[in-house]
Amino acid sequence: MERYVIGVDFGSDSVRAVIVNAATGKEEGTDVAYYPRWAKQQFCDASKNQFRQHPLDHLESLEQCIKGALAQLPAAVAQQVVALGVDTTGSTPCAVDGDGVPLALNDEFKDNPNAMFILWKDHTAVKEAEEINQAAWNNDIDYTKYVGGIYSSEWFWAKILHTLRVDEAVRDAAVSWVEHCDWIPAVLTDTQAPERLKRSRCAAGHKAMWHGDWDGLPSDEFLRSVDPLLGGLRERLYTDSQTSDVKAGDLTPEWAERLGLPAGIAVSVGAFDAHMGAVGAGIGKGALVKIMGTSTCDVMVAPYDVIAGKQVRGICGQVDGSVIPGMIGLEAGQSALGDVYAWFKDLLAWPLDTLAAAAGISEEQAAAVEDQILRKLTQEAEKLEPGDGGVLALDWLNGRRSPDADQTLKGAALGLTLGTTAPRLFLSLVEGTCYGARAIVDRFRDEGVEIEEVIAIGGIPQKNALVMQITADVFNMPIRVAASEQAVAIGAGIFGAVAAGVYKDVEEAKAHMASPFAQTFTPDPERAAKYEELYQNYLRTGALVEDTLRSL
Repeated sequence: MERYVIGVDFGSDSVRAVIVNAATGKEEGTDVAYYPRWAKQQFCDASKNQFRQHPLDHLESLEQCIKGALAQLPAAVAQQVVALGVDTTGSTPCAVDGDGVPLALNDEFKDNPNAMFILWKDHTAVKEAEEINQAAWNNDIDYTKYVGGIYSSEWFWAKILHTLRVDEAVRDAAVSWVEHCDWIPAVLTDTQAPERLKRSRCAAGHKAMWHGDWDGLPSDEFLRSVDPLLGGLRERLYTDSQTSDVKAGDLTPEWAERLGLPAGIAVSVGAFDAHMGAVGAGIGKGALVKIMGTSTCDVMVAPYDVIAGKQVRGICGQVDGSVIPGMIGLEAGQSALGDVYAWFKDLLAWPLDTLAAAAGISEEQAAAVEDQILRKLTQEAEKLEPGDGGVLALDWLNGRRSPDADQTLKGAALGLTLGTTAPRLFLSLVEGTCYGARAIVDRFRDEGVEIEEVIAIGGIPQKNALVMQITADVFNMPIRVAASEQAVAIGAGIFGAVAAGVYKDVEEAKAHMASPFAQTFTPDPERAAKYEELYQNYLRTGALVEDTLRSL
């Protein structure tokens, strides 16, 4: 009898489920469900960098996409599903009550953004992150040393502290806090209570400063030194964390009925999308896996002897087992990639959004034109040469994640003239994001972590050859693109298969289930040489204007 696993990938805008043949890795069925409240940008305020998601969006969309994927296959397949694995964006924490239920699921807080999941790209906690950094740098133990030496406003403690400060009602009601990647498996296995819930090593190590050197989370004394509001919280969180090859629990009868799956199948401990996506793409020693979508996450794994007590500066953490158990997982990334291009599209589409009706253009007609903007920009930019037009863009429109996290930074475009066209400016934005990606590669190498190959997954590699070719030219390295559009969900399925005992470990499961490669982008020597000059200019310019951008 065939055995199947389901990988569930919670992205920024939607959740997708992929049904995978555990023996062959073949994708048998897939479906995507978009978050209805998020689609309307409810509970969000981009002007304040506030991005919140209601837990009902996650639960409703989860049910929809799994049922949708199963509906594509013979009914018997559902009964042959043996495991389910889950990944989410992160750090995306939420306040919960004593039963582990997100406060937003209680009537009192159902419309309160502070009681919802605080999405990874929410930057409302910049001040709190800086206070955590200052406290850590002046503490006997520098709790930031395994997260690149800089704590980010995108992460767990900063978001919690900001919420405790601005919302007394949430502060009084919150018994504990949970990452999205921990909560979904807990809901499916009825292990939501804080004392029962298994916490992800990936989330704990990369975002909550969990480490074995100090027996778990930062000490209560340290947290109180940041702000007394954090006092006593450590004991209401967790001590241990688990790698994602561990079973979080068994699917409950209630959720089995809701999803159309057998009760009792294994649900693995969750992790972040980038880390599971790297496994779905076949990551190994020396491989940099770039997960390229709205933002980027760059993931590597290294044997213990390569790291050997070394702290890699300016990245998003080095965590034992966060990607593959038995190896150190390394994470870096950019706070915006596709979001940069989407911003420019929205900028150009402003007249369509605001003046279309007055001009007698229907919403459908306006939307059809808007959908073509990025495609046309890409086509025109492909005709231009590197750096054409003399425009240089700094890619920090959503701050800088790596190297050296700084969410107070802003984007910039220099060299604009009256002759600068939309395609020329778009090309500079693409080049700027590629330069930002190269800076991460250089930091890894400067810190002694060798990169032997580059693998790309996500929406951008599948849809935009211009971005991928320029990335290859800027890196001066070939970039292999995973064939599957669902490599992240496949990675989640791989962990589910191990948790269910289908395979003995991640390496064995990866050998059977990881995505093959569809194409390779090879650098052009002449363009690579030109981009090397332009990249050095990007570095010099960024260093010159950083302070100015922070103060704006």
